Amino acid sequence: MIYVITGIMASGKSTVAELLAQHFDKSVHIRGDIFRKMVVKGRAEMGKTLTEEALRQLDLRYRLAVETAIQYHQEGFTVVLQDNFYGEKLAYVVELLAPEPVQVIVLCPSVEAIRRRERERGKTGYHSFSVESLYQSFMESTPRIGLWIDNSDQTPQETVNQILEHLVEDE
Repeated sequence: MIYVITGIMASGKSTVAELLAQHFDKSVHIRGDIFRKMVVKGRAEMGKTLTEEALRQLDLRYRLAVETAIQYHQEGFTVVLQDNFYGEKLAYVVELLAPEPVQVIVLCPSVEAIRRRERERGKTGYHSFSVESLYQSFMESTPRIGLWIDNSDQTPQETVNQILEHLVEDE
């Protein structure tokens, strides 16, 4: 299985993805953002105003992450692919992964929880836009596919447990 985990910044994607991957005997956690970080010069950052180059690089990042996920999966690994797949890009990524088996998990804690997590983590993601505006945009534009979890009041392990319980129910 390839698990796709998404949500806005500070929703818990990295932590939950790592814990989920640890649950399986042979697994890999692909952080899509690593492909952005590999660009040494010429990186176009995502911001309030999106440039054509930033969107092109984002699409490249998604395609590289998907290709990596497929290769690992075809070699017998359970894959947890985690990134910011916003709006219609979530469906786009799922389409790119076909015909591999995919389970989508969308983390959608409250705005208050996002603000708290953003304050508590060691990095800052909200530079040119607010938590509220990104949250609203994400919730309005992202297709309702997969398992949506409000993990506002859950520990990361509780969120993973909910994911695993959902998988058992689907079998």
